[in-house]
Amino acid sequence: MVRPTILIVEPEPNEALSVRKLVVETAKFNVTTAYSTKEGRELLDKFPQLDCMVMIAEMDGCEETVSKAKSLKHSMPVILLSANQNIRCGEADYHVSSHEPQELVDLLRFLFGDPRQLK
Repeated sequence: MVRPTILIVEPEPNEALSVRKLVVETAKFNVTTAYSTKEGRELLDKFPQLDCMVMIAEMDGCEETVSKAKSLKHSMPVILLSANQNIRCGEADYHVSSHEPQELVDLLRFLFGDPRQLK
């Protein structure tokens, strides 16, 4: 079994690396990062074999990016991150607090299993 590859779409951090990316990589998932929704759509075109997309709900272009992911692979889980649970974006499948990285990792493990168990 191959480790799932997660596309994370989030604004570029001002300093250091993305904490979300580090947390998901530490959980042994493969991660590709886009720092804009436009870049996210481009990566979806380049790598249609991506297993899941995680995205900040408040980003401009959220609807178009979710639609793009679903049009390429309708079964692809789309996870939105936001501090505001009322924000919705297109056909996203899950909504997780952006302040709870463990909640995101737990959901990814629920969806794909625990990559730490792979040999």
